[in-house]
Amino acid sequence: MNKHTITIDTEFIRLDALLKLGGAFETGGQAKVAIQSGQVLVNDEVCTQRGKKMRPGDTARFGDAVYEVENV
Repeated sequence: MNKHTITIDTEFIRLDALLKLGGAFETGGQAKVAIQSGQVLVNDEVCTQRGKKMRPGDTARFGDAVYEVENV
């Protein structure tokens, strides 16, 4: 499993933006399709909301990669 830490300096980051920033997808459109088709887990639960607010401590999982949000 590959773990990626995404550092933000805001209150939250949208799930689709997190996955794009983390390198899981090249475009927001690709992230949207994967999220809406139930391929992404947020905090170990399926999430189909691409605009889900991800805050520090939250994790997203796609395939064998985990993306954890942390504050600066």
